[in-house]
Amino acid sequence: MDFRKITAIPLLLLSLWGCSEDDIFKELAANGELIVVTRNSPTTYYFDGDQAAGFEYDLLQAYADARGYTLRVEVAFTLEELIRQLDQGQVHLSAAGMAITSEQAQKFLLTDPYLEQSPVVIYKSGNRRPRRLADLAQRDVIVLGGSSHSELLEGLTDQIPALTWREVQVGDTLELMHLVTEERAELAVLSADEFRLQQQLYPRLVAALDLGIKEPIAWHLPNVAGASDLKIDIDRFLAQARRSGLLANIRERHFGTTQFSSRMGAFTFNRRVESLLPKWQPLIETVASEYQMDWRLLAAVSYQESHWNPTAKSRTGVEGMMMLTRITAKELNVDNRKDPQQSLRGGARFIKNLLRRLPADIEQPHRLWMALAAYNIGLGHLEDARIIAEKNGLNPHLWSDVRSQLPKLQNPDIYPTTRFGFARGNEAVTYVDNIRQYYSTLQLMSLADDRIQPPINVAEMAATSPAITVPLAL
Repeated sequence: MDFRKITAIPLLLLSLWGCSEDDIFKELAANGELIVVTRNSPTTYYFDGDQAAGFEYDLLQAYADARGYTLRVEVAFTLEELIRQLDQGQVHLSAAGMAITSEQAQKFLLTDPYLEQSPVVIYKSGNRRPRRLADLAQRDVIVLGGSSHSELLEGLTDQIPALTWREVQVGDTLELMHLVTEERAELAVLSADEFRLQQQLYPRLVAALDLGIKEPIAWHLPNVAGASDLKIDIDRFLAQARRSGLLANIRERHFGTTQFSSRMGAFTFNRRVESLLPKWQPLIETVASEYQMDWRLLAAVSYQESHWNPTAKSRTGVEGMMMLTRITAKELNVDNRKDPQQSLRGGARFIKNLLRRLPADIEQPHRLWMALAAYNIGLGHLEDARIIAEKNGLNPHLWSDVRSQLPKLQNPDIYPTTRFGFARGNEAVTYVDNIRQYYSTLQLMSLADDRIQPPINVAEMAATSPAITVPLAL
């Protein structure tokens, strides 16, 4: 199945279910094609190069794989259009990171919640900051049209009578952040996870207020006969995904960097992407291709190591773009550590070696994060942390569990009992967190180039464009 096949809306199709609403689950069982509508956004569904990605996509694909279905993804460019597809029975379900509203709960079937979102109010640094709910009054506040945040603000009008807001009819909260950055809106309300992930692209934006509530997120199904069978089956899958750790694994993969976000770090990185990266990107891409790596990963590691400075040198004697030790450089056949090509090749080769040497049963992306930790702290110390994790009832195959134990390698009550002794475990944690942050930022920047565009509004174009003469087709 070609997952790049995306159908714009409106869909000029007959109803998916034929003449009878009773066929909704029978159709799925007969042809094995699960049709889902979602949003094109960094937190739901997008293309990273030629690979489909996003939290919702990965969870959907896991469900489809578990049931032997073929997944077909449709993209709605506004929540209004997404609701319309559901309402008209054109899809089996929506999976768009949508919090439950009272209106949708009455209108659609909802799966058991699989995530919670915490709405936050954001503003542009340097402008007037709202410090309490009352400060939202008489401010230009925007929300995603059709989202739960309109209902949330509606519930605040009793205590804040002067509260007003605008709904922006787009499918992606990046547009809200763009409007606040450009000062075409003062404030915006969006989920904390979405903001923290996307803040990397808009480091001037700050979360001013946490609205202090948790909104459950669920998949939505058309409320027609037979859909309840699909809902029951999805709920079984979600329950199993929680028990097995699959849900936590997917969440950590996509949102694991958000809690480590540094606004100043993101701002500095973005500036250096503009000023320094163009000089080094061709070489980084060439070396990454040689070693079958994502060039953005190699760029992230080299930035963490040297800030793309080929002559960088630390007080401990490591030097070069990838900050190799003299011993490691010799093992990797790097003669001149200050030669950027040699250094990048050596660092890429080192990462590949570490990936190969880790236990075979450590899966991605945990394998990559552990390899990067080993790049910083050594495989021996990483293994000590994995052993400590297992002794404490944690999973030594999950990066989040190993990450939590790495700081113990500098605890004088613990490190004498390990095989390889003392290590700066906190530094290894920060090292990997930073690289993940930089890597994620570069991925988001690439996303803008591959963004799925909404359908062209011909009528709107005609109304705003000068008159032209179109020759008749022969």
